Amino acid sequence: MTDTPLSLGLAFVPDQPPERLRELATTAEAAGLDEFWVWEDCFKESGVASAAAALAWTERIAVGIGLLPVPLRNVALTAMEFATLERLFPGRLRPGVGHGVQDWMRQVGARAASPLTLLEEQTRALRALLDGQRVTTTGRYVTLDDVGLDWPPSPAPPLLVGGTGPRSLSLAGRLGDGTLLGTAMTEDDVRSSCETVFAARDGARHPVVVTAIAATGPGARERVDREVPRWGRRADEGIGLSGDAEEIAAGLRRLAAFGITSVVVQPTVDEPDLTGFVRFLGREVRPLL
Repeated sequence: MTDTPLSLGLAFVPDQPPERLRELATTAEAAGLDEFWVWEDCFKESGVASAAAALAWTERIAVGIGLLPVPLRNVALTAMEFATLERLFPGRLRPGVGHGVQDWMRQVGARAASPLTLLEEQTRALRALLDGQRVTTTGRYVTLDDVGLDWPPSPAPPLLVGGTGPRSLSLAGRLGDGTLLGTAMTEDDVRSSCETVFAARDGARHPVVVTAIAATGPGARERVDREVPRWGRRADEGIGLSGDAEEIAAGLRRLAAFGITSVVVQPTVDEPDLTGFVRFLGREVRPLL
């Protein structure tokens, strides 16, 4: 076991219809999981609406948004949404932002010439607004004139920044209260990503969240291997976790050794018993961490 328990969460992948959200959020909480994460993949489901519903239907579990693509929204609107959720459900929101998938941003006419510049400007402004500051700034993408929230949260929720490439990860390390890594990553990918994040912080660590595809029961490895190519990787790269509770927990502990503080388990799209799998994670895997 690690000295500090690794947080274990469930990803509500928006391949599931929105009407399954309540069942899975409440099952995750009842099973003892620490976190429940919703996504905002284009053009499927709203991250903010899903998070609000999950928070309202539960009482204890932390709810993350991984992540909101900043080109889609004005930073003042994002600040208002995060502030409202944090005040309604204090201490349980884990919001994340990122520059989004550029092909999707192009489809909606929101692709930025410099996605990292946009993400940096939005992150700085968003952090200041959530901290209760009045903000005036004129950047390449973000312009605010004496803007402040009437109802800032106190304290503000931790603001996570997502990224995959070295420049995005360095920005996340510098500006985020935590970093969101991607999905379908090898252990070497996770290790090198953590190293990049911590190097940007002069060696200091901060929370790092990673998504891990996982399955248990008959045919688990085969189901993981079918899932991995859906996320742009090859099945033979050793990505994902499969097996019984101890085997999956051992894989999670290896990730923790690299600096990961939270693993969000992503079920396979063909998981035959999704609620049973959620209970397995909370009741059998979580105690081993």
